[in-house]
Amino acid sequence: MKTGDIMSDCKYVDVHTHVNLAAFKDDQDDVTKRALLAGVAHINVGTQRDTSQAAVTLAEKYDEGVYAAIGLHPVHTSKSFHDAQELDSAPTADAKGFVSRGEIFDHDFYKTLAAHPKVVAIGECGLDYYRLDEGTAAVQKEAFVSQIELANEVGKPLMLHIRSGSGANAYRDAHELLKAHAKVLGNVHFFAGSVEDAKLFLELGYTISFTGVITFTHDYDEVVAYAPLDMLHAETDAPYVTPAPHRGTRNEPFNVQEVVKKIAEIKNLDLETVRVQLRENAKRMFGI
Repeated sequence: MKTGDIMSDCKYVDVHTHVNLAAFKDDQDDVTKRALLAGVAHINVGTQRDTSQAAVTLAEKYDEGVYAAIGLHPVHTSKSFHDAQELDSAPTADAKGFVSRGEIFDHDFYKTLAAHPKVVAIGECGLDYYRLDEGTAAVQKEAFVSQIELANEVGKPLMLHIRSGSGANAYRDAHELLKAHAKVLGNVHFFAGSVEDAKLFLELGYTISFTGVITFTHDYDEVVAYAPLDMLHAETDAPYVTPAPHRGTRNEPFNVQEVVKKIAEIKNLDLETVRVQLRENAKRMFGI
């Protein structure tokens, strides 16, 4: 689909969204066009095989403004919960769609997807300790290292999912694995760590991104204020965490504008200065 008439200017970049998920199965194109008309380029992020392929397929439909990241989310390295917003098939043994099935990272499958010119990152990959069962941390780390190595191989940045829990700091563990294995940079999506955690990644040259959560809680104000403007991104993580003033509705890339506004407010900077810098940050990190 030609988008020259839809997107005349890239004003914003939503660096992490999921229009490729089932939550948008009925109006995927409408949501995409609404974002593009507002000048919002966006990266649809895969979470396992099905959604990674869907992200690439969606990116192929538009000649500009829509990109993909492909990878295996840490929660999908073991059998766990079913999220109807991700893929809407029921979690049964014979389901053809999504069940969190304990996917083993398939290097060749993901490398083939990674070769696509619209794929701008590997992930979301990383560590998620929120629902940590015995033995799953080791499985997550193995899949994470495999994806770091794929990113090294194809020369594309990492899209990181890091979530602490179960009394363990996933940021510190992920940092150690990146120091040991990564030859590329990347972004820590939906950053929810401390200033001390942020320093670890910023010192490595990794960026951090914030979602609409910052519009309705002050929990992240300190980190947003601390982080250098040229190391930040805005994201929606749609369909999740809809920002104010749209809470209570399904999130979508169009709403990244509210995240940019809040970053400017927290940092006490001119909105246009912040908008332009965040756009340039995304272009630099993801080559778009």
